[in-house]
Amino acid sequence: MTPFLQAAAIVAEGEAGVINPLLPADYDLLWSTVVALAIGLAFYKYVMPKFQAILDERTAKIEGGIAKAEQVQAEAADALAAYHQQLAEARAEAARIREDARTEGGAIVAELRAKASEDASRIVETAQRQIEAERTQATVALRADIGTLATELASRIIGESLADQALQSRVVDRFLEELDESTTAAAGKEA
Repeated sequence: MTPFLQAAAIVAEGEAGVINPLLPADYDLLWSTVVALAIGLAFYKYVMPKFQAILDERTAKIEGGIAKAEQVQAEAADALAAYHQQLAEARAEAARIREDARTEGGAIVAELRAKASEDASRIVETAQRQIEAERTQATVALRADIGTLATELASRIIGESLADQALQSRVVDRFLEELDESTTAAAGKEA
């Protein structure tokens, strides 16, 4: 007989009043239930509270971590907003400083132009005075030279010496007046 057939024969005998090997005896069921209840009660009374405390502690840590993360995130958002505000203020300050620098630069340029214009006017005025002084000096030198030449020429023409200083001075002055009149008349005709 095969093991399957033996098991089937045992089952068939159990139906006839023989003990079924698949069903435990009543006393085994009773003591198994008592032991299971004792272990369950010990587990519920001693082990479960520790598990629950550990789980509660972990839950509190997780919730605290989430709250802390939310707080840090809110602080980071506040810091970012403050950074953007400071950046905007710094940009506005930089724009104001640039504008002030442009205004100040324009004022400096205008001041330097005015000073350069004054310096140029002063230089031109000084040059004109110097030219006038040199012209006057040249006129005086030319008068003296012309006077000498005119006196010599008049002496040759007249045939007499004009050694008298007063006579010489009158002749030179008359000659220069005639020269000025002829120059003015020539200038009037050209205009």
